[in-house]
Amino acid sequence: MIYQGNSLSAKLLEDGIVEFIFDAQGSVNKFDQATFKEFIEVIQAINTCDEAKGVMVTSAKSAFLVGADITEFLETFKQPEEALIPWVKKASDVFDAFEDLNMPTIAAINGVALGGGCEMTLSCDFRVADTKVSIGLPEVKLGLMPGFGGTVRLPRLIGADNAVEWMSTGKAHKAEQALAVGLLDAVVEPEHLRDAAISMLKQAIAGKLDWKAKRQPKLEPLQLSAIESVMTFSTCEGMIAAKAGKHYPAPMTMVKTIRNASTLDRAGAMACENAGFAKLAKTDAATAQIGLFMSDQVIKGKAKKASKQAVKAVNKAAVLGAGIMGGGIAYQSAYKGTPIVMKDINDQALDLGLTTASGILTKQVERGRMNVKKMASVLNNITPSLSYDSVKDVDVVVEAVVENPKVKGMVLAEVESVVSEDAIVTSNTSTISIDLLAKSVKRPENFCGMHFFNPVHRMPLVEVIRGKDTSDETVAAVVAYAAKMGKSPIVVNDCPGFYVNRVLFPYFAGFSQLVLEGADFVAIDKVMEKQFGWPMGPAYLLDVVGVDTADHCTGVMSAGFPTRMKKLENDPVSTLYSNERFGQKNGKGFYDHGKDKRGRPSKVPAETAYELFAAQCADKKDFTSEEIIARLMIPMVNEVVRCLEEGVVDTAAEADMGLIYGIGFPPFRGGPIRYLETLGLDNFIAMADKYAHLGEIYQVTDGLRDMAKTGKSYFTTDVKTAPSTK
Repeated sequence: MIYQGNSLSAKLLEDGIVEFIFDAQGSVNKFDQATFKEFIEVIQAINTCDEAKGVMVTSAKSAFLVGADITEFLETFKQPEEALIPWVKKASDVFDAFEDLNMPTIAAINGVALGGGCEMTLSCDFRVADTKVSIGLPEVKLGLMPGFGGTVRLPRLIGADNAVEWMSTGKAHKAEQALAVGLLDAVVEPEHLRDAAISMLKQAIAGKLDWKAKRQPKLEPLQLSAIESVMTFSTCEGMIAAKAGKHYPAPMTMVKTIRNASTLDRAGAMACENAGFAKLAKTDAATAQIGLFMSDQVIKGKAKKASKQAVKAVNKAAVLGAGIMGGGIAYQSAYKGTPIVMKDINDQALDLGLTTASGILTKQVERGRMNVKKMASVLNNITPSLSYDSVKDVDVVVEAVVENPKVKGMVLAEVESVVSEDAIVTSNTSTISIDLLAKSVKRPENFCGMHFFNPVHRMPLVEVIRGKDTSDETVAAVVAYAAKMGKSPIVVNDCPGFYVNRVLFPYFAGFSQLVLEGADFVAIDKVMEKQFGWPMGPAYLLDVVGVDTADHCTGVMSAGFPTRMKKLENDPVSTLYSNERFGQKNGKGFYDHGKDKRGRPSKVPAETAYELFAAQCADKKDFTSEEIIARLMIPMVNEVVRCLEEGVVDTAAEADMGLIYGIGFPPFRGGPIRYLETLGLDNFIAMADKYAHLGEIYQVTDGLRDMAKTGKSYFTTDVKTAPSTK
C-alpha cells in the first residue's frame, strides 16, 4: 500500500500498476473537501513511487462515483464570486495534476459515473466501462455547469456538438452510447472489467497504446475551423435559447464558456470554466435548483424510511371508481408491478377506466418507450370488476368516487365491511375532511387520505393525509405504497384543502380580486407564465382544473377559513360557473377551447367571459408585472408559512416539493419557501405590508416576522407555533 486514507487508497500491483481506489466510508463515493485533500496526497504518493508505471482508477463500491457532495455547496456559494473562482480552481487543479502524471492512466468504470465522477474519468487517458454503466454530466439540473474540467475535456474527446448536447440536457448515458461517441475506449461485461482495464494499461505501459497521443488533444485548443466554430456554437445557442429560456441561465453560460475556450489551451480553457462556474453559483436559479434537489432527497429519505418501517406490505390493491382518475391510479399501480382491482357499479365506467389505462400505454408504445409485451402485462395486472367480492383479499383500497362526502362515506363503509380487518382503506379526495370521512368507518386507525393529482401518470405528488385517529403503521404502509407506485409522497395533517389546495386557493383569490379591479385575465396569465414561470397562468389553470370544481373548492375553503378565505362577492369563477362555463371539460371558461388545424388543443380568450365580467368588474386597468406577481404570490406564500407553523406539513423541504410536484411551481425558484428566502424575509414582509389592507391573506404571521428578526432559515428551524392536528 503506497497510500491509505479514509476515502482513497493506492496500492502497487504487479508490473508497476498502481490501483487508485475510491472507497468512501458511506454508501457511495463522492467528492467532498476531505476527499479532495486525500486526492492531492494520492497524486503525491504516486509521483514519489519509483516503481509506478501506470495508474488504474477503480471503485470498491457498486457505483464508481456519484459526483460532488452538494450538501457543501449552498454554504460555500454564499461567498462572493471573486472568492468562488479560486475555490473552484483549487479543485480543478487537482484533476489537472492527476492528468499530468508522467505515466498512462485508465479508469475502470462500474455502475454510475456522474458529475465529478464522470470528470474523474475524463482526466484519465483511457476509459473502459462495464455494460451496466450510466455516465454523464447532470450539473445543469442544479443550475450549474461542470466545474472540474468537464467543459474543457468532454468537447475535446467527443466533439463540441456532442458535448453541448450531453451537458445542456444533463442526461445520463448508457455505456453503448458513450462508446459510440468516443468517450469510452471499451465496454465489457462486469466480471471482465478489471482484467480488461489491466490489459489495456499494460499495453500502454509497453508502448503498444500511445497514451501521450490520447492525452494531447485535451491539452490543446479545440480543432475547429472558423466556419465550423460559428456553425456549431450558433446552432447550439439558438437551440438552447429556445428550449431553456431566460429562467435557466446554466445551459447558455455553459455553451458560451465552451465557445470562448475553444481557441485556448487547457489552462486558458480551465480559467473560462472556473469563471463560468462561479458566476452560475451566485444565481438564484442555482440556489433554488440545488435546494430543490436536497428537498427531493428529504422526501425520498422519508419514503425509504417508511418502507422499512411498514408492517404491512401492499402486494395487491383496489381502486373504487373507474373514471379517468380511477383508471389513472389503476394504470400507475399496475405499471409499477402491484396488481390492482378496478371496481365500479357499471360496465360503462369500467370501460372508461380501462380506456384511460390502455390509452396511456398505447402512447408509450407509439413513442418507443414500451413494447407490446410489457403493455399486455400491465393491462393483465388490472382486474375490472362490478363486485365487491373481487376486493376481499386486497391489502389497500383507494376510494376514488365522486367528490361528495355522503357518497364517499357510503362507499367507504361498504368496502370496509368486505376487506380483511388489517386492510388499509384510503380516500382519494381533494377537499373533504379525512376526519369527517373517518366517521363512516369502524377502523379509523386503518384509514387515511391518499390524494392523487391529475393526470396521475404525469403528476409525481401524492398527499398522504393523516386523520386524528390514523395509526403510524397505516401512514407508513401508504407512503411505502405511493413510493412503490413511483410517486413522491408527502404526509400532511387533515385540514380544509389539506396542503396543496389550501395554499392554492388564496392564490386564486388574489387572481379573482385583481380581475374584479379591472385586470385582464389574459395579461395576468402572461405575467405569471412568462415572468414568474408557472406552466399555466391562473385563468388557464382554473379552466384545466374545472371551473365547477374550483367553485366547489372555494366554498369548502370559505367554510374552513371563514375570515381569511371568505368567498368574494361576484367572484369571476362563480360567474363562469353559474353560466355553465366549466372550463376545458365543456370547452368554455375564461378561454374558449378547441383544436387547431393539426388537432392539437387550442385556446382563445373568450369574449363571453369578458362580457360577463364587464357587469361586475371595474373598468379595465393595467397593472405592472411586479404588482400582478405580488398580488398572487403573497397570499400563497403566507398560507404555506401558516401550514408550516400549524404542522399541516412537517418541513420546508416537503412544503416546497409539494407545490413543485403537485401544481408545477417553477422549479428554478425552488418552491415557495425557497422563493421566500431568496427574496429575503424582510423584503417579503415589506412587500406584503404594502397590500395588507386588502385582507387577511396578505397579512404575514407573527412567526414570519420573528423569523426575519432572528435571521433564521425555514430549512434549519422547527417553525411550528400551533399544535398539530394529530
